This record gives sequence, structure tokens and C-alpha cells, in this order.
Amino acid sequence: MQNYKMWIGGEWVDAVSGETFTTVNPATEEELSRVPLSGPKDVDKAVAAAQKAFPAWSKMKQSDRSKKISQIAAAIRENADDLAVIETLEHGTPVSDAKGMIMYAAEIVDYTAGASRTLMGEFVPAVPEVFTYLQRVPVGVSALIIPWNVPLLLMAVKLGPCIAVGNTCVIKPPSINSGIGLKLAQVLGKVDLPPGVINVITGPGGSVGGALASHPGIDLVGMTGSSETGKGIMSAASQTVKRLVLELGGNNPVLVLKDADVDAAVKLLSFRNFNNAGMHCSGPGRYYLHESIHDEFVEKFAAAARKVVVGDPQDPKTFMGPVVSAEHRDKLERYIKAGLEQGAKAIVGGARPTKAPLDKGYYVMPTVFTGVTHDMTIAKEEKFGPVACFLKFSSEEEVIKLANDSPYGLCASVWTKDMRKGMRYVSELRAGTVFVNTHILTPEMPWGGGVKESGLGKEGSMVGMQEFTEVKMVCLNTAE
Repeated sequence: MQNYKMWIGGEWVDAVSGETFTTVNPATEEELSRVPLSGPKDVDKAVAAAQKAFPAWSKMKQSDRSKKISQIAAAIRENADDLAVIETLEHGTPVSDAKGMIMYAAEIVDYTAGASRTLMGEFVPAVPEVFTYLQRVPVGVSALIIPWNVPLLLMAVKLGPCIAVGNTCVIKPPSINSGIGLKLAQVLGKVDLPPGVINVITGPGGSVGGALASHPGIDLVGMTGSSETGKGIMSAASQTVKRLVLELGGNNPVLVLKDADVDAAVKLLSFRNFNNAGMHCSGPGRYYLHESIHDEFVEKFAAAARKVVVGDPQDPKTFMGPVVSAEHRDKLERYIKAGLEQGAKAIVGGARPTKAPLDKGYYVMPTVFTGVTHDMTIAKEEKFGPVACFLKFSSEEEVIKLANDSPYGLCASVWTKDMRKGMRYVSELRAGTVFVNTHILTPEMPWGGGVKESGLGKEGSMVGMQEFTEVKMVCLNTAE
């Protein structure tokens, strides 16, 4: 059993209450680590430490600050093996994927180190003899609230731009994955950062996350999570009108047109559907297949699903491990049950595994539904797991209407060999991101909500970095 402490003001501390909670291995249901259960007094301490560090950090020369960020990226790379072990044990990430996720997190941080040196203001040619310009300045102290699906990666996505432009922060890792957040704190503790620039506290989102969102000393909240959680954060943050960067829920439509390359689509989309046990914000949510290619696509996708190796995440042969918790497994099983009761047919999966070693742990087998209609629960709600739902369509007008008929608008994808047709779909789909014949994200690409209940603002790229700044207008009268 690993015992962790929190990182506040450059010091390792227990919760003020002395209370702790445990994390669990989702593959075996065994307890892994004991972590501090923080409360309001711990939040106050962490925010105070970040406030104390802000003046000097925000005024540091950008090139010097960028060098510190590069040191963080290097430290993550140097400790990638240890971090990957925790990612596998605590989250169930297959060992074949875990280190790649850690290295990608380092790449994101490295990108922000360089990109922050190119962040520019703007000149406003408004009035003769009055020199007016817009300056981007740090917001202040940020609360970074992290989800459990790709925890270290999303810590990097938020942490890099946040501190690169001069903010300080308090990170709250997900309770389920608290160990990876506190291990990152140990890695950061070896980097020559001023005390208080980064603080890491642990505890439930409902109490600790809510306390951060409502805290008068917090100037910005960056959060990834469900739309319902986001609404709670918005309500708490509204009392002090905080800046918000929220990446929330999605039920991402995939539109496979009659002229699509079916083999290419199946290869990429089946990977996206079952990698990380389907727990990707950008993963496919519902598939709309043109009636002329429906049967071919379903047959090939089902064949790919049956080949997915589900097993012990520590086994290099495993492609898909368990989902992150018993609670999430039970939620997915309720969706599967609802699909069957409402008339959909599970041609792959649909039942909990009973044979060893999958009889222990939170395993959900790859599940493929056909005969799904747009009014079914599994078509309308975000599942966030290894469940694929296939719907049939016949006309362009029909499928665009169905794809847009959702409270979410995170992303969508279109598969067609006709780029002109693809671009027509791009203009009609209400989504923050539309992929055409691909499904890729890099540090240079802005990602996030901004459409319907899928959130506010963007993360990644220069666009995402700007979210962590305020625009200050400066007017200088140059007339005699």
C-alpha cells in the first residue's frame, strides 16, 4: 500500500483533518494507495500558496518561465516508466499504451514551453496620436480539475498553458486516479520551481472541486468532466464571475456516407471505440451508416470488435483493460440493458465476462449494437465506454438533422471520398470539431467545447493558451 501526501507551497503535507481514502486497482479490485482526504481548510492553504507565488511568477521573464516549463516536460520523460506503472495499476490502461500516454503528456508540456514565447498582443489603430494596444496578461490563480479517463494527459493539457503564461495553480486530480496526480507532484517537486506555483490536493469533486470553484481566491477554473458536473462548477463559479475553460460531455456522431472507404473507416473507428476501453472524450458516440454500406460496415466492424484482446492491463498482449471503476461499469451495463430492452440487438458482447481472470475487476466487453433508432437511450446519451451503436440513414438532409439532434456538440466525423460533399457536412454539423476521414489530435490543434452543453473555450494550441490570459487594453496619448 502506497501512502501519499499532498503538495502545497513546496511542502509535502497531510490533510488538515488527517483523514485519508484509498484508490483501487480496477483490474483486480485490490486497494492500491492511501491518499489525503482534503477539505475546505486544505483548499484555503493551497489557494493561499498559489496567491503568494503569483506576483513573482507572473512577472518572470517569459524565456525564463518557458525554460522551467521545458524542465517539467523533461522530468515527465525521465520518470515515464514509473508514471506508466501507476497509470496501468490505477486506471487499467494497458501497458502497451500507458507509456505512450505519458510521453504524449510531456510533448504537450514541451509545446506550451515554446508556444508561450510567441504569444502576442495587438495594435488597435483607433484614434490619431493615441497609441492603443491589447496586452495578454495572466488571469491569476487557476483551479485545474482533472477527469479520470486520461488523467496525466489532461493534467498536462491544462497545466502547461496555465503556468506557461504566468498563472499559478491548484490541481485537483480525480479521486479514482489520485495516485497518478500525487506521483506527478513528486516529479514536479524535483524541478526548480518557486514554491506555490503548482499545488496538488486530493479529494472528491463534489466537495473539493466545489470548494475550489466557489473560492474567492480562484480566478479561473479549468475542468474536464460531464455536462452535469460542469453546470455545478458554473453555478459555484458564478458567485465571483470566474473565467471558465470547460470541456464537457459529448455524444459524438459518426457519419459514414455511401461513398466512404469502409475498410479505412472501420480500422480507425474500431480502434477509437475500444482503445482506453472507449473512455475518450473524442471517441465515437453513435454511428449513422448509409443504408447502401450499412451491412458491410457492420460486418467488418463486428469482426474487428471480436478480435479485441481484453485482459490484464499488465500483459503486453492486452489491447483493452477494464473500465475505471465499479460505478462506471454499472452505468455502462445499465445502458446495455436499456439497449436490449428497447429493441436493439447486441451482435457482439452485451454480457459481463464470467471466466477468469475477467471475473474480477471492472471489465465491460466490446459491445456492438445494431437495429438502433434515434429515440433509444443508447443513441441519445453519452455512454463513454466500449459500446458501439449503429443507426441506418438514407438521405443527407435526414442524417444531418439526426446528428445535430443532441444537447452535445463536442465533435463529429464524416467519412466520404468526395471532399466537396465532406465540406458541406462540415458547415452543417453543429460541433466544435469536425473530422473528415480522420480522427486525430495534436498539441497544435485546439480542442474542446463551445457548442451547446459540451463546454466553454478551447484547450491546446495557441487558441487554448489564450484562454488562460486576460486581454488588457492600454491607451497612451502621444500628442504634445
